[in-house]
Amino acid sequence: MSLQENLEFYTKVTNLHNAKLIAVSKTHPVESIQAAYYLGQKIFGENRVQELVEKYELLPKDIEWHLIGHLQKNKAKYIVGFVALIHSIDSWELLLEVNKQASKIGRCVACLLQVHIADEKTKFGFSEDELIDLLSNNEIGKLQHVNIVGLMGMATFTDNLNKIGSEFNNLRRIFDRIKAQFKIVNVRMEELSMGMSSDYELALAEGSTMIRVGTAIFGKR
Repeated sequence: MSLQENLEFYTKVTNLHNAKLIAVSKTHPVESIQAAYYLGQKIFGENRVQELVEKYELLPKDIEWHLIGHLQKNKAKYIVGFVALIHSIDSWELLLEVNKQASKIGRCVACLLQVHIADEKTKFGFSEDELIDLLSNNEIGKLQHVNIVGLMGMATFTDNLNKIGSEFNNLRRIFDRIKAQFKIVNVRMEELSMGMSSDYELALAEGSTMIRVGTAIFGKR
């Protein structure tokens, strides 16, 4: 299918589930993003800070940029001025650094806490216990330049659909637990970012509010 047909399909799917479509544009050229933008797509996700910054400089400023890849602390300063959402907060130290850099420019940055739900050790994220410990820390409510608006997770890379569905279900359970258990001024469970090109249907069935789709929109890199 064409880029337009792909975008129309995934936009329709997400609209049916009251979710958002993040077009993952990593490694794709500016021209492809520009084409998708003119077709009406306004939310794009990038994995690498350097690539994100370069594309931000070249593309329309009403694009909503999401950082969906691992973020190193020393690179937070390059994106806090414009990023709409950081999906990959995976440590207290990183959250502190984002808050510190955002405070320098008087901005409040929206973030998701990344949860490790897969079997693969190569994936980043908090365990459920680590997440509860983090949110039980009274210091978190004192961070005035970050808003934690939800969770993000990636399922195991496998053909076992039952396993993937179970992992998404577990993340949704954690999301609901946090929503019920914690009342913190800068923490609210509104967004649940899970599901990619290969497993978005399972994610949406488990309550995902954001799916991250790249290959199925732009084609193989």
